[in-house]
Amino acid sequence: MPHTLAMLRSGRLNEWRATLLVRETACLSAADRGIVDRRLCSDPAILDGAGDRGLIARAKAVELDAASVVRRHRKAVSERRVTTRPAPDSMAYLSVLMPVEQAVCLQATLGRDADSLIATGNSGGRTRNQLMVDLLFQRGTGQTAAGGVPVAVNLVLSDETLLAGGHEAAQLHGFGPVPAGIARQLVADAVDRDTATSLRRVYSCPHSGALTAMESQSRTFPKSLRQLIDLRDRTCRTPWCDAPIRHHDHIRSRRQHGATSVHNGSGLCEACNYAKEAPGWTARPVHNPGGTHVIDVGTPTGHHYRSTAQPLPTSAHLWAS
Repeated sequence: MPHTLAMLRSGRLNEWRATLLVRETACLSAADRGIVDRRLCSDPAILDGAGDRGLIARAKAVELDAASVVRRHRKAVSERRVTTRPAPDSMAYLSVLMPVEQAVCLQATLGRDADSLIATGNSGGRTRNQLMVDLLFQRGTGQTAAGGVPVAVNLVLSDETLLAGGHEAAQLHGFGPVPAGIARQLVADAVDRDTATSLRRVYSCPHSGALTAMESQSRTFPKSLRQLIDLRDRTCRTPWCDAPIRHHDHIRSRRQHGATSVHNGSGLCEACNYAKEAPGWTARPVHNPGGTHVIDVGTPTGHHYRSTAQPLPTSAHLWAS
């Protein structure tokens, strides 16, 4: 798109607006993109006064291949998904990528029902935004309250934090550290006669916080061993990658006679697990008696990096005076 590039270089089009033009015409052939480029950017006056939305609308208006637009939309619909990411103060963002008509309908329905609760005096002192969140949770889980979720939530905390008012942070699997007071409240909310609650004991070394070992004769990691690796690693073990764990991998591969054990297992994201198999990459578990789990990762450039699992909350220690 030479005209777009020329306007970008001259300062008449900023980087973001140039990106919009390129993005909105990405589904067209090179020849058709050239036509759009010439119609919109050959004369700087064409886009004078147009905002970002107007820019997109004009790009849409001159698209020359309707079939490609339909294919692009179908592909986007096939990639709909739900994701979460941490937010400050022990909160989290829930993001949903869905067709625009569904998103608008969902937003409007939640807003309408929240307004109805406020109008009838049944809001319980909650704001409109708070009601919309609570309604979304209720309809997504079938629960009438946001406490006592009947889904297994792995919360790892020390006995001191749970029973003796300790201050060591707990670890909420899939999120990260949560303050001790909030962890105790989560446990208290789960102890409800209407909720199927289970308590899984996870034992760690009292000095280092390392999880106790497990081993299997299976080629693949059994469920209990996968859970242990998830609790230990929390996120992808590749250095500088903190993506969610998707694969449970043998650090020393099975073809190299690597054991199916917690010591030889690691949690990796999908991309890092595939990259690990490329020529030049190496990985090996490091013997660290009594300490936390360590992996040595070698790169094709010859550099080596250590990935050390974070210690889990440990039990209380009593010292004689």
